[in-house]
Amino acid sequence: MRPFTYTRAETLEEAVHAARREGSRVLAGGTTLVDLMRTDVMSPDHVVDIGRIAGLDRIEHDGQVLRFGALAKMADVAADAVVRDEYPVLAESLRRAASQQLRNMATIGGNLLQRTRCPYFRDGVSPCNKRVPGSGCGAQTGPHREHAVFGGSDACIAVYPGDFGTALAAFDATVDLIGVEGTRTLPFAEVHTDVLDRPEVETTLRHGELITRVTVPVTPALRRSAYVKVGDRAGYSFAIASAAVGLDIRDGVVADARVALGGVAPRPWRSAAAEAALIGKPFTTDLAKEAGVAAFADAAPRKDNLVKVALGKRVVEQACSTAYCRGDL
Repeated sequence: MRPFTYTRAETLEEAVHAARREGSRVLAGGTTLVDLMRTDVMSPDHVVDIGRIAGLDRIEHDGQVLRFGALAKMADVAADAVVRDEYPVLAESLRRAASQQLRNMATIGGNLLQRTRCPYFRDGVSPCNKRVPGSGCGAQTGPHREHAVFGGSDACIAVYPGDFGTALAAFDATVDLIGVEGTRTLPFAEVHTDVLDRPEVETTLRHGELITRVTVPVTPALRRSAYVKVGDRAGYSFAIASAAVGLDIRDGVVADARVALGGVAPRPWRSAAAEAALIGKPFTTDLAKEAGVAAFADAAPRKDNLVKVALGKRVVEQACSTAYCRGDL
């Protein structure tokens, strides 16, 4: 780990002022940044610790929206009685994301901004346009089983690793931000960028800008929801494919459907095709299968990651059936 300077911010104003400094990085729970610093994949000149700023760890729900402070711990949100009992997709995506020890430390804001687990990015030596722009993408010619089947480019096919972000993408969440230019609110769907030709730019946050809060509107589909994930281990591993699904069923017919995919694209991937396949039709097991097929109809797998398409279809199907069977909570 290379030498760096350090600020422990006590207020948002202090954090924003320190984070605007060139070469700075923000530290919350530290479960991603510290690992990357130890291997010199990231080498900030200055670290801004925001973990002790008061009031950013609140969990609020009023029946209309859910609000999570950026410093709320993943474990606390997953264990919150209202989230756990009434909004299962959110609790499940958090519980499936990591071990209890990591969830006790990792924050909501930091989790949403975590860096890819692409081995070419993290080994520190392979060609990687995210780590060293212009150096190439090792996954294009090397093994790429874990890589994207949607949204990649010749510059990068790494995938976004988060589970909670996949759930948020399905349910029109927003994030509140603060920076030197003031505050603003973004749809969560606009936080992460498509790869295109600049894979090193992963989000639309401005330099020094911080997430302060996540808001999720409450809908019938959020209440009747499920998160299903397939990884290499039955325990905690990053998704080969995952799906967050919510259904609003009225008189047996799908009135509204929300489907987002994880582990398959450079950002959380909302599937309009799967939603269109579901909406307006009586729910059946065959319809769940149709949704899975529709979700991956436009996938562009390579030779090593064809498995993502096969598993992804099944994951969507299972998430649809699980959400349906939950009925009205």
